[in-house]
Amino acid sequence: MDLAAGLISGFKVSLQYINLFYCFIGVLIGTLVGVLPGIGPTGAMAMLLPLTFSLSPTAAIIMLAGIYYGSMYGGSTTSILVNIPGEPSSVVTCLDGYQMAKKGRAGPALGISAMGSFIGGTISLIIMMFLAIPLAKAALKFGPPEFFSLICASMTLLTYLAKGSMIKAIIMAVLGLILSTVGIDLVTGSPRFAFGVPSLLDGIGFVPLTMGLFGISEVLINIEGPLERTIFESKISKIKNLLPNFNDWKKSFGPILRGSILGFFLGILPGGGGILSSFVSYSIEKRISKKPESFGQGAIEGVAGPETANNAGAGGAFIPLLVLGIPPNVVLAFLLGAFIIHGIAPGPTLISQHPQIFWGVTASMYIGNIMLLVLNLPLIGLWVKVLKIPYRILMPLIILFCIIGSYSLSYNIADVVIMFFFGIIGYILRKLNYEVAPLVMAFILGPILETTFRQSLIMSDGKFSIFLERPISAVALLIAIFLLVSSGFSIFKKAKTKIIE
Repeated sequence: MDLAAGLISGFKVSLQYINLFYCFIGVLIGTLVGVLPGIGPTGAMAMLLPLTFSLSPTAAIIMLAGIYYGSMYGGSTTSILVNIPGEPSSVVTCLDGYQMAKKGRAGPALGISAMGSFIGGTISLIIMMFLAIPLAKAALKFGPPEFFSLICASMTLLTYLAKGSMIKAIIMAVLGLILSTVGIDLVTGSPRFAFGVPSLLDGIGFVPLTMGLFGISEVLINIEGPLERTIFESKISKIKNLLPNFNDWKKSFGPILRGSILGFFLGILPGGGGILSSFVSYSIEKRISKKPESFGQGAIEGVAGPETANNAGAGGAFIPLLVLGIPPNVVLAFLLGAFIIHGIAPGPTLISQHPQIFWGVTASMYIGNIMLLVLNLPLIGLWVKVLKIPYRILMPLIILFCIIGSYSLSYNIADVVIMFFFGIIGYILRKLNYEVAPLVMAFILGPILETTFRQSLIMSDGKFSIFLERPISAVALLIAIFLLVSSGFSIFKKAKTKIIE
């Protein structure tokens, strides 16, 4: 199927009433969780994943994808109006967006944010379509050794780019791999790490684990103390001139174009996505600006570039997931989990074996971006009022939703117990500054990693040299080793400096 035919078939799928409805629901919820600080797309997808079991695979993926890229839109609204980033990728928008709002230019800031997000999302989708088919054809030549090494490199890069200590990130990744092996060994048929508990023989469920780590732990973190949120109503009433003027567009055209390209390719990288894209875009725009001193004082370029980049990064992140079956970040690991739950393996054969899903999801992202553009500006007042919902009301609802979602998985109370167990574990890990993202990534990729490792050894009669004899596999492993060694050297150097001091 060529590009034009694929896109036409994709629009036929995505414009079906049921898929259109779930696309709308996804982008609406995505915007909402982008507005609300703390919950984020990971928590929302963890809680909503059980609801997708009764949906068709196409509708489920369209809705979950909408939550992901929709959250990138929502975070900018509160960043600009109330200096509260709903999403980490919108942190940098606070620097100039809020200053523009204080100067009475909230309208142009919101307008250029929405338009830049739309343009960045659209450009990233166009690039994704042109790259997907050639990459899928190339990936069909990959064997188990290549996929094993690519997953190793991907997980290593994710831990290398972790916000905190890389040692802690590696510990989390190893813990995730161990948890992924719980249950019956598919090769030998023997139980592993079940400790005689019958409920663990089927393994740890993805839904209870993620609901606990993200949903329950988020509640436990927030009930420790009230979160002060000051909402400035005066800013809402003064919003006008949402369409940027000619001078605003003149200043923003370059940042939007650069942010679109930069964001897409940074989004492909493991650990990249919206956060890395927005920060790099802001740094570049400030560096090449003729008036760098204006950044942080209300420069519209400081809003246009990062907001465009984080949405383009969301589009780029779909490339490794759909084409290689390797999620570049924890949010798309949830999408991989949804694929697996619905019995579909994303990867090189997705386009040929399930074209309705690949092209349907791709076309729905076009439609979703248009929906977001239409939704965001008229509903600005509503989104800010949502911030006023007290946590004493919001948090019990989250717990109730998590309990229902975990229990509905297999109508087994053990899943609810597992969810609360990992909720407490997630709370402790977050208090100790351990990131749970590497754990979830490793948990999702662990079975694939183990399977490809075993297949590789079967192919080579037990010789580990197969991983170095194949060029792609060897390069990927060398990258992983280099990252581990360089981070180890950096840790050793810092420790040595502290000892000397």
